[in-house]
Amino acid sequence: MTEVVKRARRWATAIGVALLAGGCDRMVVLNPKGPIADAERGLLFDAFTVMMLVIVPVIVMAFWFAWRYRASNRSARYEPKWSESKLIDGITWLIPAVIVIAVAVLVWRSTHKLDPYRPIASDVPPLDIQVVGQDWKWLFIYPEQGVASVNQMAIPAGRPISLRITSDTVMNSFYVPALAGQIYAMAGMQTRLQMLANQPGKFVGRNTQYSGDGFSDQFFEVLAMTPAEFDAWVAKARQSPDKLDAPTYARLAVRSRNVPFTFYSTVEPKLFDSIIAKYTHAHRMPEPAAAAPARR
Repeated sequence: MTEVVKRARRWATAIGVALLAGGCDRMVVLNPKGPIADAERGLLFDAFTVMMLVIVPVIVMAFWFAWRYRASNRSARYEPKWSESKLIDGITWLIPAVIVIAVAVLVWRSTHKLDPYRPIASDVPPLDIQVVGQDWKWLFIYPEQGVASVNQMAIPAGRPISLRITSDTVMNSFYVPALAGQIYAMAGMQTRLQMLANQPGKFVGRNTQYSGDGFSDQFFEVLAMTPAEFDAWVAKARQSPDKLDAPTYARLAVRSRNVPFTFYSTVEPKLFDSIIAKYTHAHRMPEPAAAAPARR
């Protein structure tokens, strides 16, 4: 019997370690590298604290009631007639009301503070990046620099980043846990997201919205660099022989998995806007035809 218990403990330990190791990539949420992700971590802790105000007393009372009114405790008073108890009515209504008010204030403040469209206050102008979700990869267009990349987004650390995001396929969800929250990418629409990296580093981004067979491989790399390193990255991209014109983009948009980092030295003007426009134009209602003149 002792040997069986030892084996069970070993198996339990192994499974626990495996589960912890499998969740390590999620722990980045608790180790943010930018002000937006840091504020979201604070919101997570605030929400957890509010929930504990409900959960902890309930757990404590469950154990205390079981011990207090156990069968062997003959001295415990049993008073089942609570229909006229003002104390119980007050606790039943007042505590939930306070919790609802606290949650409402928390949600109101956080919703405005973490508005993904709200620019980050900084003395440095933001870097604009256009993001296109595809099957199953991410395209990043740098309109100021005139370059583009696939599955790698380079940003200068310490400078706000302003993202314009859309999809050229089904709905995707853009998410870089270390830097900002997730936001949806939808065909024919544009969403916005602001982020900032406090220091240089390498981070992982992904699509968190199931989008088909290649969904599990739809990761991308985020490189936060010093300004000099970012300029060198742009210069390297400008040396690429590939140019992102309309035919090249059509080939890129074809479904593909595990696409390596790809760079384009030039980008067709207003490519991002044309990707959105092809869906909005397709859904326009046709104008009604002019009525034929009545015959006499």
